[in-house]
Amino acid sequence: MSDGTEPIPPESTDTDYEVGQDNVQVMGLDIHNPVFAVSALTIVAFVFFSLVFREEAGEFFGWLRPALTSNFDWVFMIACNIFVLFCLFLIVTPLGSIRLGGAEAKPDYSYMGWFSMLFAAGMGIGLVFWGVAEPISHYGSSLGGIAAEDGLRTDWAPLGAAEGNPEQARDLAMAATIFHWGLHPWAIYAVVALALAFFSFNRGLPLTMRSVFYPIFGEATWGPLGHIIDVLAVFATIFGLATSLGLGATQALAGLNYLFDVPVTDGMKVLLIILITVFALVSVVAGLDKGVKRLSEANMILAALLLLLVLVVGPTMLILSGFFNSLIDYVEQLPSLSNWMGREDTNFMQGWTTFYWAWWISWSPFVGMFIARISRGRTVREFVVCVLLIPTVVGTLWMSVFGGAALDQVMSGTGQALSDAALELKMFTMFEAFPMTGLLSFIGIILVVVFFVTSSDSGSLVIDTITAGGKTNAPTAQRVFWCILEGAIAIVLLLGGGLGALQAAAVATGFPFAIVLMLMCLSIFIGLTREKRGK
Repeated sequence: MSDGTEPIPPESTDTDYEVGQDNVQVMGLDIHNPVFAVSALTIVAFVFFSLVFREEAGEFFGWLRPALTSNFDWVFMIACNIFVLFCLFLIVTPLGSIRLGGAEAKPDYSYMGWFSMLFAAGMGIGLVFWGVAEPISHYGSSLGGIAAEDGLRTDWAPLGAAEGNPEQARDLAMAATIFHWGLHPWAIYAVVALALAFFSFNRGLPLTMRSVFYPIFGEATWGPLGHIIDVLAVFATIFGLATSLGLGATQALAGLNYLFDVPVTDGMKVLLIILITVFALVSVVAGLDKGVKRLSEANMILAALLLLLVLVVGPTMLILSGFFNSLIDYVEQLPSLSNWMGREDTNFMQGWTTFYWAWWISWSPFVGMFIARISRGRTVREFVVCVLLIPTVVGTLWMSVFGGAALDQVMSGTGQALSDAALELKMFTMFEAFPMTGLLSFIGIILVVVFFVTSSDSGSLVIDTITAGGKTNAPTAQRVFWCILEGAIAIVLLLGGGLGALQAAAVATGFPFAIVLMLMCLSIFIGLTREKRGK
């Protein structure tokens, strides 16, 4: 991997811009001017004012999310459909044979190490938090049927619901859940990661978001326009991370309360975020190979263990058959769920789908850059298949095991407590019906915590790269700064409005970046086409 200090090879592009040429060295730091200063000062100011004006912040966040999702849902829906189609296009065309890093490049990591890191960074906390909660929610709303007031639907069921039909409601619930965790989110990640990897490894440009747009904007990429793109990427990354860290802290504390009667208070949530941020700092200081890679691999083993235990102690055959049925249901419902025109289920589309798409987009600079850094040596086709299709199947398996086991309890009439449980407690409540309840819950808590750490440490590495002008070997103190700031924002958002504030922050930062990502698809196509022609 490049150390981020050498000049760009002149044969790669027609620019003479050098990595880090706009950087300034201050008190042992090596930071990009003005991206670091603008990003850091704006975020610190946000933290300060949100803490001082907590009530006003809560009201603002309560207004922001529905305002964006109701007015711009079509932007998110169209954009994410484009990303999926674009990725599938790359798989089947000759552009897929291009190798990231050049024809002679070799992969830096084994498939196991590579896949562990990209999957842990991409969806860790979310899968654990929503694996039980989301299928149960969609099932309940679908079974309840359609409700309307003044000609508008007030229910939260997807599509046409399935009133009074438990089997149909189950199928619809699993299809809707997999839709939110399948092709669309991974296509978002694949677009950003491919763009960064190609323009850095093949064209010699700095590993920052602005480099991706060089084919479109030329030398203007290195000026104010590029500064805006990178600052937006920092904002999207840090608020998207804070959303997931807040969810993770809420669920971990609920589990600790369930097992050890640890009180669920704002103070305990803050303490938990601080403690986990300290663990993340240790991993950040250790670096990518020693810290993040090892932690990600350990987490995948732990996740696989929990998955296997639930599969064995739960309704095994029902879960396995449900996996294939859920995949079929997902494919059948995909066109309807992807459509944004004439939808009557606006609560579902705006409250669930649009939020998810904004959340994934806000995570995309972080996950995309992280995946790019570990993907040298893969062909475009291999890259897209492994980043798009395989995680979709694995995510479906996870949702089928946890969601399937939970739905079995609810449909059999033994899961009323599960239906009534708070979102963050649903997984632990489901475990009550299984042998080894304490062990399953303890593994679940550890998994949330370690996913928390891997998200925070890898996110800090990525933000540091952006704010260091593309350098991947910037001083450790800079990574430490961003890691601490991530924890601070998660605390502020939880105190300033809880889950609603976290979701509002993700949507607000995801919206402008959705436009950026659509331009990115054009830039990738131009870049790959020129590479294929030998230009």
